Amino acid sequence: MAGAGEAYIAPQFAQAGGALDNPNNAAVKRIRNLGNNSGDRRNVFGFRRTRPEQRSASAPAERKSTPVAPISGPTYKTYRPDRLVAVKFGAISDPLVTGATSDGVSLPPLGMNAFDEGRSALDALDVRALPEAAKAIVDLYSSDPAYLWVAGSSINSAARSVLAVLEDADSVGLNASNYSVEVPEDGYDVTNGAARQQELMRFEMKLSAAVADYVLDATRGRVDPNRISGYHDFKRKTPDLVSALKAVSNSDDAGAALYGYNPQGQHFTAFVEELKHLKQADQGKTIDLPEDLLLKPGQSSAETKNLVRAIEEKASDELKAEHALLLASYIDNAEYDPDIVSLVKGFQKEAGLASDGVVGPRTVRALVGETNAAKIEKVKLSMERARWLPGVLESRRVFINQPAFTATYYEDGKPEFTTRTVVGKKSNQTYFFDDTIETVEVNPYWGVPQSIIINEMLPKLQRDPSYLDRLGYQVTYNGRAVSSSGVNWHSVGRGAVGVRQPPGDDNALGELKILFPNSHAIYMHDTPSKSLFSRDMRAFSHGCVRLQDPRGMASRVLGVSVEEVGREIAQGKNKALPVSGNIPVHVSYFTAWAEPGEKVKYFADVYDRDSYLEKAIDATDAERSASS
Repeated sequence: MAGAGEAYIAPQFAQAGGALDNPNNAAVKRIRNLGNNSGDRRNVFGFRRTRPEQRSASAPAERKSTPVAPISGPTYKTYRPDRLVAVKFGAISDPLVTGATSDGVSLPPLGMNAFDEGRSALDALDVRALPEAAKAIVDLYSSDPAYLWVAGSSINSAARSVLAVLEDADSVGLNASNYSVEVPEDGYDVTNGAARQQELMRFEMKLSAAVADYVLDATRGRVDPNRISGYHDFKRKTPDLVSALKAVSNSDDAGAALYGYNPQGQHFTAFVEELKHLKQADQGKTIDLPEDLLLKPGQSSAETKNLVRAIEEKASDELKAEHALLLASYIDNAEYDPDIVSLVKGFQKEAGLASDGVVGPRTVRALVGETNAAKIEKVKLSMERARWLPGVLESRRVFINQPAFTATYYEDGKPEFTTRTVVGKKSNQTYFFDDTIETVEVNPYWGVPQSIIINEMLPKLQRDPSYLDRLGYQVTYNGRAVSSSGVNWHSVGRGAVGVRQPPGDDNALGELKILFPNSHAIYMHDTPSKSLFSRDMRAFSHGCVRLQDPRGMASRVLGVSVEEVGREIAQGKNKALPVSGNIPVHVSYFTAWAEPGEKVKYFADVYDRDSYLEKAIDATDAERSASS
């Protein structure tokens, strides 16, 4: 259908490299020059507009608005935890066959082994486990009916080794009570071997269930993040539990083998060490400042004295020496005067904050930190999130941490390059997912997301249909190229219109974008809006990740110099540069994180995701306690 006022509809947009992607193309020049000649009655593709009497009946001059529902992002859900199920021991075959003596007395067959002797305990045994664990136990013992954790009439060394790991599960952010197994006493009545084997059989099955549950939890986490909100996008891991049970029980160090199902890498080791340290540390806090304190130069506040004292306690010796006169003469004045502002700016610079002298939540956090209890919770939540990532992170990778507002490129497992980022605002949150970088596109087009078209552009276009024409944007309607002024924006439905911005100095994506194709249309890119990178809190985008130094990141993933990236951009042409090799990108969310060789750092929960994860873990603990 032709848009209102158009006698001809141009073909659908070509993909990158087509005619409309050529900046020298006449149609593209007309887009950029549109509005220079107000008397020109041609549309953006050079076709003359028809007179009103020539308009088709399908595009009436009188326009009535058809309401279009706004496009909203994902929502947070009431978390439903995994439910424990009963292990169906009846499915484990029982090969016991009795013989008969001449006097009719039944006897166990000759050669009956200890496992078979204990089988009768399974008839009344109630063991609950995660569904995958319950199935694995039945599969394992049906095909290979033999003890893993028992030798003769006692538990074996492998059992003792894994029990120690299960009992210490809290140290890796799990809940030890979820894997509790009662251990048979060593003393027993040697005259009643059958009863002993039944006791050991009950232990065997309970320990296998606990080990299988631990392997699942340690590998993939206790929480399925996709059930928390649509902002999480992970394929849940499915470890081979039958193989895991065999591998752990047959290992020379069964405990170490079981522990090894936790994430590997320096980040997780740092979490474990930090959690141990925090649990042993003093819980006190000497100086208090309100978390929501906002103090600007020239204002007065009763908190000014606490501010000065907190800096005196936290600042470096060099900063205190520089401001020694102020610190020695200060007498609890409430005025936030220039001398104190200078002291605050010096502290902010040392803390890696914007040194603007404005005291806000990030400056307060840098001064008084968080309580040990809050830090413990953040570390435990980060341990859970680490399990959603690959168990072993690739040595070459890109790691985006949204709460830290940073993107880091790793080479040989070490951070080689880090740049500040701007991520999605709270109403347009950046997702949490993994992908693989494929392309760097220089002088990119910006394909405007439907959410922006419907929620933000449509109201303007209904008032001013030529709005996009004047800005030089390209428009398609039902797959065909049209001018913005030729569309009846009062009757547009969701998905009918496509909008993109050609390359240029004012392009929303700047000089380049780094693509890892995903269903959320999230990527890293440049931006003409550089001022936001100087702020401490940088959640301002529509969901994509803006880079302060996009050329630096592009050069690393492409394996070329920054100068080479600059030469590609200088050509002024839209061009896709393929990324060789396998470079995973983790678009992640950690309010506690540690780089190799560094201590754990803590960050603000910009999207309040910690509270939702806490609720999911609480629901999981409640479910498992009720089923135990």
